[in-house]
Order: sequence, then structure tokens, then C-alpha cells
Amino acid sequence: MLPSPPTSGIRRRVLLLAFSLAAITYLDRVCISAVAPFIMHDLHLTMVQMSFVFSAFTLAYSLFEIPLGWMGDVLGPRRILSQLVLWWSAFTVLTATARSQLSLAGIRFLFGAGEAGAFPNISRAYSRWFPLAERGRANGILFLGSRAGGAVAPFLALQVAHYWGWRACFVIFGFLGLLWMALWNIWYRDEPAEHPEVTPEELAWIRQDETSGLSSARAGESGIPWRRIGTNRNLYTICLMYFCFGYGLYFYFTWLPTYLISVLGFSSLAGGIWAGMPFVLAGGADVAGGWLTDSLSRTFGLKVGRSWLGFVAFSGSAALLYGSTRMADKTGKAIMIVLALACADLALSACWAVCLDVGRNFAGIVTGCMNTLGNLGGVVGPIVVGYAIQWWNSWSVPFYITAVIYLIGAFAWLAVDPRQQIVPK
Repeated sequence: MLPSPPTSGIRRRVLLLAFSLAAITYLDRVCISAVAPFIMHDLHLTMVQMSFVFSAFTLAYSLFEIPLGWMGDVLGPRRILSQLVLWWSAFTVLTATARSQLSLAGIRFLFGAGEAGAFPNISRAYSRWFPLAERGRANGILFLGSRAGGAVAPFLALQVAHYWGWRACFVIFGFLGLLWMALWNIWYRDEPAEHPEVTPEELAWIRQDETSGLSSARAGESGIPWRRIGTNRNLYTICLMYFCFGYGLYFYFTWLPTYLISVLGFSSLAGGIWAGMPFVLAGGADVAGGWLTDSLSRTFGLKVGRSWLGFVAFSGSAALLYGSTRMADKTGKAIMIVLALACADLALSACWAVCLDVGRNFAGIVTGCMNTLGNLGGVVGPIVVGYAIQWWNSWSVPFYITAVIYLIGAFAWLAVDPRQQIVPK
């Protein structure tokens, strides 16, 4: 018989740290999209040139996901995240010093190299602090934080840029990470048993899966079966699914404010609010999706709770993006674009929970692989938008392409089997 859920608030504080870290990462990465018109004017950049600046961050993010996820598995997220947050906060501040496309792209590449380890290491922390039954909701809280940061970043960045210039945005946002790093390093422990506030009852609740043979590896364990991991079909379908998700997601990180203000004709204030709205609704979808994936998994099994939920969510997002191109009214277009991200995000907790389902002892590596491919989608997406506008002079074409890619992701979800561990015990 499983122990009863504990009533202490210590794991809620773990969630609060995860929420706030996710919010900071998205403040730091989304603010550049809001001030992109100012940067392009100041540094004399074209849309295609700015696309490559956007993708420099995402390329580094992709390249460093797996090694930094592995480092979290081996050394523990407390140590690794403390170092990474210091690194990327420094390069957030240094973004303000850019004077050309080359310097801006180089700084954003190094910034992305640091942020690459954030979510794999938080996922690793979750694998030690939360039992299987709670991980969907825990991921929902994590991604609510990311969407909260993404929601306020455009408005805050535009207001700061209006009064003090675009460079001030990066200085202000960069210092928030230093405060988080101090709190994390002082309070967090890699193993719940090592934390003085964890009671025996709470430790029993956290470790309930270990009594069923579902244990996760502790930091410092070796013997990672790279060949088994690298040849697993389940991992490849998860990565394909998340490539499609990342491709669509990065439009909201990069070109959405420009589209709203320069193409649809919203004012800077209204454009900033509309640019934040997808993240507001997506945050609610993350929480709802976390609850839904856990509930469906308990009732109907992991295949329904993860794969079928993902199929429906991605298909709905594709339909909404295509529908936005059919709308004549600019407000109607904006509404459908906003809803498209929320629909895709309904499956986001399932995306990350499925990595814990199949990864078990190697959750950091699996999430690193998945997020690497997701961010490779993010590398490609902004560049495709830039060239599509240059070649066809039409904003509908990028939306058609994204809708098709979301449909590919939906069918990739059906090929994922969350019941099959990548490395069986």
C-alpha cells in the first residue's frame, strides 16, 4: 500500500524554484524578439540577418543539451545549474554591448550554450524529488513558469526600450538570474534524503516508485549505455515529435511581435500585449495538460495519457494556424495564433513526462536528446520565415509550412510508446 501524500511544503518550494527558473530563462530569451525592430534599425540588419541572430541562440541550445544533461546526471543539478545560471546571466547582460550582426550572434550563441542545461537539469531534479504519479503536474508548473516569463517579456522589454533603449532590457533581465542562483545553491539538495527539512514520511512518498522497481539513478552513477540509448526507436520518435513542436514554438519567440506590429498594424503597446497573450494561455494549458496527462494515464494507461493527448493537441494547433491564414480580420488572426500555441502546449507536460517514463535512470540524457531536436526545429523555423518572406513576400506561406510540420508531429506522437523503457531494468 502506498504512503499518503505528505503535507509539508518542501516540494512546493522545489516547484517554486523550478517555476522561477523557467520564468527567468524565458525573460532572457524572449525579450530579444520584442526589441528586434529596434535592434534591426540600430545595427542595420535585414530580416534574414536577424533570423540568423535568432537561430544562433537556438543552435547553441541544441548542441549543448545532451552534454549538459549528462553532466547533471553525473554531477547533480545543484552544482551544474549554479554554474550555468551564472554563465547565461553574464551573456544576457553582455548582449547590450553588441555593435554588429557578428557580435550579436556570437553573444547570443554563448548565451544559448548556458541556457541549454536548464530544463534537462530541472528534469533530473524532478526525477529525484517527485514520484511518477506527480511528474505530469510538476512539469505543468515548470512550463507555466516558462510561459509566465514569455508573457511578460514582450511588454516589459518594449516599455524598457521606450524609456531607456533596447540595450537596457538585457542588463535588467540578466541580473535576475544571479539572485536565483544564490537561492538555489543555498537551499536545494540533489537528494531529498540529504535535505534537513524532508521528513521520513515525505521521503517514503518520494521513493514510492523505488519499491516497485522504478528507481532513478543517483547523481554520480556511471555505466551509461550509449549504444542502447542511441539506437532506440522510441527515442527517435520522441525527438521527431519535439522537433515539430520546437519549429512552431520559436515563431512566438522570434517573429511574432514583428508580425503583429509591422504586418497586422497593431500599436507597440497593443502588439506587446498580444505577443504576450500566447504565453498567458499556454501557461494555463501547461497546468491543465499536466493534470490531464496524469489523469488520463491513471485511467486509460500511458499510451492514451501521453501519445493520444499529444496527437490531439498538435493536430488542433495545425488547424488553428491554417485557419489564421483564412481570417481577414487582424484581431481574428491574432486570436487564432494565440490559441494555436495554447493548444500545442496542452501536450507539453506529456512531452517531458514521457522522457521520464522511458528514460528512468537516464532522464537527463533523454530529455537532453529530445530538447536538442526541439531546438534544432527552433534553429530552422526563424530562418524559414525570413527566407519565405524574402522569396514569396507572403506571411501565409510560413504558417502553411508550420501547420504541416505540426501534423507530422501529431503522427509521430502515435508512434511513441511511453510503456517501453529505453534501457529496461
